[in-house]
Amino acid sequence: MKNKLLYHFFSDDDFLDISNKINETEKITSGEIRVAIKENISILKSKKTLKDLATEEFYKLGMASTRDKTGILIYILLSKRQFYILADSGINEKVEQFTWDKIRDEMESEFKIGNYLNGVISTVSKVGNILSKYFPIKQDDTNELSNKVIV
Repeated sequence: MKNKLLYHFFSDDDFLDISNKINETEKITSGEIRVAIKENISILKSKKTLKDLATEEFYKLGMASTRDKTGILIYILLSKRQFYILADSGINEKVEQFTWDKIRDEMESEFKIGNYLNGVISTVSKVGNILSKYFPIKQDDTNELSNKVIV
């Protein structure tokens, strides 16, 4: 059955809750947050680093084309229990990768104790709070990317 592993961790309601949290969080920032949850990767991609996989997904989702280069991807690879937060160049000019790595580690800790939904929702919230400091919502802001969870 496809997505068997995925539904071990999340329900359809969980995906809706995550999407709603992204929507709510983007009301305080001009940043664009996406969450991609992958069960596993193909053998062809198995030699790639997690950062490479996240980067590939980032471009596939059109995240590099936001107006102010303020897209950020929360990438979750369930089969390997690995997580990566990848920010676009506009964000990287103001926020160091270390900041995102710390939040990633907190999400990983939540997963280790079985708090999968809370781990993702908390991560979206923390990412949004940091983005709001550097990229507050603008009067002419539009939602440039879907808030739907990518699976």
